[in-house]
Amino acid sequence: MAQFIVIAIALAILFVFILIYSLFRRYKRCPADHILVIYGKVGGKDSARCIHGGAAFVWPIIQDYEYLDLTPIPIEVDLRNALSKQNIRVNVPSRFMVGISTEPGVMNNAAERLLGLAQDDIHHLAADIIFGQLRVVIATMDIEEINSDREKFLANVSEAVEHELIKIGLKLINVNITDITDESGYIDALGREAAAGAINEAKKAVAEKERDGAIGEAEANRTKRIQVAAANAEANIGEADAKQKERVKVAAMNAEAVKGENTAKVTIANSDAERRKLEAEARKIAITAEKINEAMALAEAYKAEQKAEMERAEREKASQYADIIIPTEVEKQKIEIEAEADAERIRRIAKGNADGTYQKMLAEAKGLYEILTKQAEGFKQLVDAAGNNSKDAAMLMIADKLPEIVKTQVEAIKNIKIDKITVWETGNGGAGTSSTANFMKGLMGAIPPLDELFKQAGLQLPDYMTGNKEDDKIADTTEETEG
Repeated sequence: MAQFIVIAIALAILFVFILIYSLFRRYKRCPADHILVIYGKVGGKDSARCIHGGAAFVWPIIQDYEYLDLTPIPIEVDLRNALSKQNIRVNVPSRFMVGISTEPGVMNNAAERLLGLAQDDIHHLAADIIFGQLRVVIATMDIEEINSDREKFLANVSEAVEHELIKIGLKLINVNITDITDESGYIDALGREAAAGAINEAKKAVAEKERDGAIGEAEANRTKRIQVAAANAEANIGEADAKQKERVKVAAMNAEAVKGENTAKVTIANSDAERRKLEAEARKIAITAEKINEAMALAEAYKAEQKAEMERAEREKASQYADIIIPTEVEKQKIEIEAEADAERIRRIAKGNADGTYQKMLAEAKGLYEILTKQAEGFKQLVDAAGNNSKDAAMLMIADKLPEIVKTQVEAIKNIKIDKITVWETGNGGAGTSSTANFMKGLMGAIPPLDELFKQAGLQLPDYMTGNKEDDKIADTTEETEG
């Protein structure tokens, strides 16, 4: 008895230890790069409970758990032929970085829509959303705005994409637009126009600086020549009279001044001529470049308009197809569906009729089976009542049906209409019988004998009904011998 108690206590301790160990194993810690999703019966109206950077106890049976990976997912989006607001198709290759959000409400969206999906499945799902929203943003902006204001373009793309990614539990980490091009070359034309404008401004500034330098150089040369002439004049009139010296000096200074002024005017005129020549050349180059750019822009515009017209024609063709062909196809499909529905209804009616016929025949077969079964049971009881002697049982059935058999036999001559019978009695009946008696005997002999009827049916009447006593004795002797 003590051994049983010790074994029971040991088993109880082992059970408690296993239970505690199992409960400790159900306490789950969430790594920093994952989200712990507990689903099942979590309480409230939430379908799951999401935990990031913590731990929780997962109840056995009523709860289970999985992890969502927070690793960022890079998505290469090679968008081609996106239609802008000006109906110009542009190519916008870009790179997006997305990941599962750790915000409370968004984590539940991720648990409901991304739990159990592989990273490739999440990648394809996010790429589809990004493709669609990127096309929508491009369709609301002009080419100039997309090309010049990249910050606004990125802000619009980020806002639109992130708004849709939140619905499935993702967040946008980074967007990088690598390049923007178009098939018509419109963006290249804008770049060439801006470059030509910058080159013209630079050439204009260079011409202005060269003009200022030439003017300053001419003024410096004039001052230098005046000062040199004055010094030479003072040295030459050293021996002259002071007054004469003064007049000569004044005349020389005046002459030199006039000469210097004339030289300065000539220099200025030459500088002006050179400046006007440079300005004319710069203006000519600028006008030529402007005309070339205008011609190229006009050609690109014509090309874009031609493409737009072709696209409009394609759109009209698609509209005509949608207005004419598609309704016809819909009507055709409707007729086919109605025909299939009629055929199905006919098949079901036929199947219903066949099932009804089958059930009716099955019921009749069951009724006939019951009748034959009851008859067989009655025959078996009749044979049992006759001591298991089939002959005696047959005799019992014949005795039961004998009135009907006799009635049927009598019915054979019942309806014979005899208005009058004339018998000429000649006394030739023979052996003391009359002709009348022989007539009645022959009439009764026309009735089928019971013995013959039973023999044709494979049966035999008893001897007391046929009058064959000898056969009856032989039958009795045979039965005694067999016994």
